[in-house]
Amino acid sequence: MSLASIDPRARTPRLNRTVERIRQDFPILARTVHGKRLAYLDTAASAQKPEQVIEAMSRFQREEYANIHRGVYALSQAATDRFEAARGRVARFLNASSADEIVFTRNTTEAINVVAQSWARKNLKAGDEIVLTELEHHANIVPWQMIRAETGAVIKPIRIHDDGSLDLDHARSLIGPRTKLVAFAHVSNALGTVLPVRELVRLARAVDATVLIDGSQAVQHMAVDVQALDPDFYVFTGHKLYGPTGIGVLYGKGAVLNAMPPYQGGGDMIERVTFERTTFKPAPHRFEAGTPAITEAIGLAAAIDYVEQIGFDWIGPHEEELLTEATQALLAIDGLKLWGTSAQKASVLSFTLDGAHAHDVATILDQQGVAVRAGHHCAHPLMDRLGVAATSRASIGLYNDRADIDQLVAGITAVKRILKL
Repeated sequence: MSLASIDPRARTPRLNRTVERIRQDFPILARTVHGKRLAYLDTAASAQKPEQVIEAMSRFQREEYANIHRGVYALSQAATDRFEAARGRVARFLNASSADEIVFTRNTTEAINVVAQSWARKNLKAGDEIVLTELEHHANIVPWQMIRAETGAVIKPIRIHDDGSLDLDHARSLIGPRTKLVAFAHVSNALGTVLPVRELVRLARAVDATVLIDGSQAVQHMAVDVQALDPDFYVFTGHKLYGPTGIGVLYGKGAVLNAMPPYQGGGDMIERVTFERTTFKPAPHRFEAGTPAITEAIGLAAAIDYVEQIGFDWIGPHEEELLTEATQALLAIDGLKLWGTSAQKASVLSFTLDGAHAHDVATILDQQGVAVRAGHHCAHPLMDRLGVAATSRASIGLYNDRADIDQLVAGITAVKRILKL
């Protein structure tokens, strides 16, 4: 079914859009940690889930569950309808032209590996160039290294400036006649940099290269229209979008997906099997071997409903205001270095504190009720580029408020006091 005529931003009536009201939808935010109010600032790793998502999944398990696609009984047919409705919901969320362009995976990592193993193995040869950026998550590096080892393709990373922004002049010099794939994050998970997506796509199109965009850190912060952005592939994961773990999305242009061989073989992705040969279903089903994450797909659809009921016209300004306030507060702390200060940035604050290891900082912050991530953030090449072993990373979601930022700042003050910095 074509979805081109459906408004991708059509929403059910708005939720009460105040952060105080929104926080009530997240049961976990009412708990305490080490006797302190929980300030959850690790949404870039995994977002908390609203009651609406928890209940949608629980209700399906209690009242509606059955396996899908192969059952002729009423419960199975109803579950199949729910699952395929979730696919359609994702398609509208991304403004894909058809629900058949949406493949469900376990996560972003698997989505990228599908492209690497199904598209790249078929289309790349020795000397072909894969252009990445220095900002990439390991999930958008390691699969291409595996393809390089198998095909002889070459990987070329686009440099970044010291503030974490992309060096577009270097991108223009790298993307050329031998470039066959340009793969990059929409938003950096480690620094929050928002990449110049349209310009990178334009450069790739000029040399007839295929484009993959990792939207794991974008879809929870901003509206994404794949028809307007024009990638061949766009991937994201459910658990960073206030949905469950175990469900991810691979958007691919229909013609591109149907020219790719299956990633895995098994049940439900076939048309006919004999011991001599097997014929496969068209996309998306040819990439969904075996029983899929049915409940999780329904949870993802509920999460998309929730986010769009709040609306990116509220989420964007709310998160930007908190990011600005937090940036100003952290820059005022003596001995603190903020990494990633690009003018185009989403809700990530990656920092180091003179004389303190990032893990020690995060451990002491936890004692203050503040949850942040510490380490290399699955971005070793970026850490090498910055010249640091690790950073502490606070990341903002739609449920965060000024009290969370105040608690983070107070927690860093406690770190300095405890470590005598």
